[in-house]
Amino acid sequence: MTDNHKKIYGILFAAFSIFIWGITFVSTKFLLNDFSSLEILFYRFIMAYAGLWLLHPKFEKIEMRDNILFTFAGLSGVVLYQLSENIAIHFTNASNVSIIVSICPLFSAIISQIFLKEKHISFWFVVGFVIAIFGITLVCFNGNTTLEFNPKGDLLAFMAAICWGFYSMLISILNKRKYNRIAATRRTFFFAVLIMIPLALLGWRLVPAEGSQTEASGFVQSLYFITDNAVNALRFKNTFNWMNLIFLGVFASGICFTTWSKACDIIGTVKASCGLYLIPIVTIFFAFFVLGEKITLLGAAGSVITITGLFISEKLSA
Repeated sequence: MTDNHKKIYGILFAAFSIFIWGITFVSTKFLLNDFSSLEILFYRFIMAYAGLWLLHPKFEKIEMRDNILFTFAGLSGVVLYQLSENIAIHFTNASNVSIIVSICPLFSAIISQIFLKEKHISFWFVVGFVIAIFGITLVCFNGNTTLEFNPKGDLLAFMAAICWGFYSMLISILNKRKYNRIAATRRTFFFAVLIMIPLALLGWRLVPAEGSQTEASGFVQSLYFITDNAVNALRFKNTFNWMNLIFLGVFASGICFTTWSKACDIIGTVKASCGLYLIPIVTIFFAFFVLGEKITLLGAAGSVITITGLFISEKLSA
């Protein structure tokens, strides 16, 4: 296979991951009606882990020292990134979170440059980044006249973007080990689920006793983990809940984390991460058809500007 063909495959893998991840906001918004952020995260990655065993039912020999890298990959890319992003929505609006998290490529570039010497940040990379961020801002306004900034939510979203940068760096290191992609992703999810178990126990203890009138903050409610049989029977009886959990677990987590790892290996972490700018555009498109949210001329203009910024960052900085 020629280098050009490999690059095309890398771009396709990245595009597939970005497309699916763009839909996850709509899917998660539906599930938040019945589940907390922590519950969605836990059930999602349990399903992802099981799904990857079905795709690749073989043990992979892993160097013991690499388990440390897999542990930190699970912590940064799964637990901290996903949970911070979901909880942030409780404190600020989705537009703010989408804009702030979209700066993931900048942190991926900075962290990769510092630790991996993978790519130096050029003038045109920064120019393209600024243009893309401006486009995403227009997309996320999408007809709104103001953005309301909330320190708690904005800082959580900012932390999520930093966590993804570290996850991308760790994936770049693990890719050099030449492990099977599915097995490596499965190992990352294994440690992520292990880390989530103490959080689930904490969430179980946080749930108020039956009849209690105690009101919890949005942050605490995000960590609830309900084990009541009657409540679980009701919400797991909902077919749409199952459909969304399977979509988030098998497709958005199991398959997409694997294809993303492959894309980073082929075209590089920084170039692949540039595509993350497009996630808000995909989200708004599906929110229009599924949730009935409107798309304005401002949002359409923002989409074009975002793609222009991506082109500048990708082509002119190469």
